[in-house]
Formats: sequence, C-alpha cells, structure tokens
Amino acid sequence: MAYQNFNMDHQWLPFTPNRSFIKDPRIFVAADGMHFTTHDGRQVLDGISSLWCVAAGHNQRPINEAIKKQLDTLDYATAFQASNDQAFKAAEMIANMAPGDLNKVLFCNSGSEAADTSLKVALAYHRARGEGHRNVFIGRERGYHGVGFGGMSVGGIPSNRKVYGAAMLPRVDHLRFIHDPLHPEHTHHAYINGVQPEWTEDLLLELENRILPLHDPSNVAAVIVEPVAGSAGWYLPPKGYLKRLREICDKHGILLIFDEVITGFGRLGVNFGADYYGVVPDMLNFAKCVTNGVIPLGGVICTVRIYDAMMQAHAGSPEHAVEFFHGYTYSGHPVACAAAIATLELFKQENLFARAGEMGRVLGDALHSGCKGLPNVIGIRALGLAGAVELAPLPGAPGKRAYDIFMDCFHQGVLVRPAAENIVVCPPYIVEKAHIERIVNVVADAIRKHA
Repeated sequence: MAYQNFNMDHQWLPFTPNRSFIKDPRIFVAADGMHFTTHDGRQVLDGISSLWCVAAGHNQRPINEAIKKQLDTLDYATAFQASNDQAFKAAEMIANMAPGDLNKVLFCNSGSEAADTSLKVALAYHRARGEGHRNVFIGRERGYHGVGFGGMSVGGIPSNRKVYGAAMLPRVDHLRFIHDPLHPEHTHHAYINGVQPEWTEDLLLELENRILPLHDPSNVAAVIVEPVAGSAGWYLPPKGYLKRLREICDKHGILLIFDEVITGFGRLGVNFGADYYGVVPDMLNFAKCVTNGVIPLGGVICTVRIYDAMMQAHAGSPEHAVEFFHGYTYSGHPVACAAAIATLELFKQENLFARAGEMGRVLGDALHSGCKGLPNVIGIRALGLAGAVELAPLPGAPGKRAYDIFMDCFHQGVLVRPAAENIVVCPPYIVEKAHIERIVNVVADAIRKHA
C-alpha cells in the first residue's frame, strides 16, 4: 500500500513537524508484538512502547478479547449519577497496586486530564479544610504534565508554554531542574546506569530559601513533579531528592503530586515510581500503560485523607448535593476499564514488571557500551527499562541533531524518540536482548552518520 493512497490533506498531526511529515510520511497500518507494519510494507521495531504506552507489546489477545466481550455486554454508560461494574473493578485493582493510603481513584481519559484533575482536587481539598487561600502551585523546570492549561502552567518545557503565556495560571512557580550539563557536578552524573545520581549540592534549597518564602508556604496548594523527568529526556532525580521533597511538603501542609503517566505500571521494574523511590505522594497521576495504550484511560489516585476531607466538608449539605464538581463524559468508560482490567491481569500473570527491571539492566549496559564515546554524545542515562543518549546540539539548530538521528533510525527500521537533544529508548517489557542490541546498533550507526 503506497502512502499516496492516503489523503493527508485533513489531519493536523500533534507534536509533529507537519510540513516535513508530508514529504516523508511515517504511517503505521498494523502492529504485532515488538513490530509495526508501515504503509509500504516495512517492519519497524518499536523502541519506545509507542510513546511509553504499549508495555506488554502490540496485539495482546487477552486485552483484545476483553474489549470485544465488553462491547457486546455494555458499550457505554454515563459516568454522572451512575457508573458501571468495570469501573469499580478497575479502580479496586489500581488502588490495590498503589502504595500507602492511595486508595481513591478519579478516572479521566489521559495524562493531560489527570494533571488538571489533580490540581483541581488540590484546590478543592484545601478549600474544604478552610484554607482556600492555598492557590499557588509549584512545578519544575522542564517538567511535562500534559497540554491542558493547568498542566502547561505547572509544566516547564518552554516550547509548550511560550505561545500561551497570557492564559497560564497566574500563581505558579517552578523548582530548579534536576540536571545541568554546565554544572561542575555534571562530570559525576553525565553517565548513569541503573543507579541514582548523587549531588553534593542540595537542589531543593531554593525551594526552602526562595520559592516558599516568596509566596509564603501557607499559600501553596501543591507541588507536582514527575519522579523521573520523562518527556524532557529521562532525567533522574538525585538520591534522596524525592524523600526530601516529601518532608518539605509535610512540614508546610503542602500536597505532593507525582505525575506517573510515564513511570507508572512497571517502567522502573515495580508498580510505580513512588515504590521505587520509597515516597508516597498525596496524589498519583496515571495513564498510558494502564490499558497497554489500546484505549485512552487516565486517572488520579488520591489518599483516603483527601477524599474524607471532601466528604466531611459536605456533611451538613443535603444528600443529593455533589461534593466535587468535576468529571468527564468518558470517566471510567466501561470498555477502557475492561481493557485496564485485562492489562493489569496480564502484567501480573506474565510477571512483566519484574521482566522490565531485568531487561532494563540489559538496555542500560547496551546503551553505555554501544554509545559512550561516540561523536557528540555528552551523556547517557538509564534506569528501569528506559534510557536516553544526550547529544551536543548543533549550533543554531536546537533539536535538529536528535531529529535527524530519529529519522535515520526510522528508515533503518527502528522507532526511537527525539526529545530536545536526547534520543530516548523505552521498549515494551516483552523486549528481548536481540531487540535491544538491534536498537542500540542502529542508534549508534545513526549517531556516527550525523556527526
């Protein structure tokens, strides 16, 4: 099937250089296991779980069958003033996987919606407790929390923000980023393989000594961070960073939100990044792998404390009064929840989280042995089943070197992800050693070619 058979006049592609794409389209028409089939019949190895989503590999029959069965049973039911059996079961499974007292699940459809939902919960929670003045949010430089106005506001990727400045939330500040290639300590953590980088400098001093005093801690509603900065290029927090952040939030009555859309459901070899780092947030945002990417589903897992405070604030209200005015038409969609149930059962039956941890070590070793020392490579970071090769930028053309390498890899039959000056690799958990070797070899060859 030639791409000319597709009329490309009407779809506006997201996060894609559309002008370039039309000249050299990349169109998938089928997928199975670790591979895509393109419109022109080529096989492409999925080195990025198709945007961090397809953890169990493509075309998993148990998930497909669960979806088909659900469609024949209950295709859709309203989420307002009613619910469905699959949503309750999925929520129970997700809550049982979450650490600590994260036991209440608010469903939505994506990571972007999860970010905005968690911010709204934070505001409503503080208001319910009589602290409605807490309306400052703190994100982190180069953080990614989706493309809703709330998520963009607390997010810190400049290109995602610069066009929309006038519409951003007004009371937002940002933590310093967790990686600085110009910092003297860079030599100690440019190359990281399966361990936590150790900084002698305390990256959270600015939070305590500048940001919180500037706004006054009593006005701050929540801090939101990714345990590992995924969309920016797989940047790892320093050892002890998240535990210290938890302590600071606790000290000042500030909610801590983990955005685990990428790190959730096995990427680090355990259920969540919260488990890996031993830190329980007040809210945990999820999406992507929860349905193996098959059907959109996201959500926020809240502590019982947050839920109880919201309910108790309305104890004197009529029983028909809604406690939290928020939700989506497709919150807890029965087909999406059926897909989630089947996906989570498959993860458990196949022991795929442990496998991700094991294959992550293979990936980390391969990236470091195959790419360290190549032209323009200035860092390699690997943790769990994900890694990034950081490149020196082309003068005056930020991101172009990584983009050219991404394109070259695609034409060689391997899908990787360009993220600013990084090439990111995050394959499905079913990846084999031979797949990893091929991915790394193709990436290394492309780096040499575009030196």
